[in-house]
Amino acid sequence: MIASVTGQVTAIAPDGAVVEVGGVGILVHCTPGTLATLRVGEQARLATSLVVREESLTLYGFAADDERTVFELLQTASGVGPKVALAMLAVHAPNALRVAVASADLKALTRVPGIGQKGAQRIVLELKDRLGTPEEAVNAALNGERRPAAWREQVHSGLVGLGYTGKDADEAIAVVEPEADADVAAGRAPQIASLLKSALRALSVR
Repeated sequence: MIASVTGQVTAIAPDGAVVEVGGVGILVHCTPGTLATLRVGEQARLATSLVVREESLTLYGFAADDERTVFELLQTASGVGPKVALAMLAVHAPNALRVAVASADLKALTRVPGIGQKGAQRIVLELKDRLGTPEEAVNAALNGERRPAAWREQVHSGLVGLGYTGKDADEAIAVVEPEADADVAAGRAPQIASLLKSALRALSVR
């Protein structure tokens, strides 16, 4: 198993990045939140999970070991493959997923593309005792909400990593700020994946 990769980031795309390791460019599929932490030309370390199929070897990368752990646990649920697991982490942070599963929040789970009502019920049934302690997850989520400006840096880094100028990134952040403020007002941590999509949409229609 390839547990991690460390090297220079040579390219960033909407769904992954290329990390050069020992002269070899390795494509690593990532969530928008992880991509937001990367910058072309800089060194990076990603915790990774290798998914082996008969016709392919696909490497998935994460900014933290906990994300990788949750990614792998999610796939133990019936009907959840690597693409759906990655989509779940793109919509919800690991702690938010723990809270959603532990509290049987089907509405939160069905916000993930590819997960319907029955799929959400199955995930809750099969994973409710496996993703971690809900109380710890709630505390961690609350601690994250005390740093409301963190999303700005992540979105800014993500846009710059995709080739936009710092000025472009600042303008896009101003556009999506109401969306982030609405999340905070509703007691939710701003969703980096959603904010990045909104920012890219705003930049595309200038």
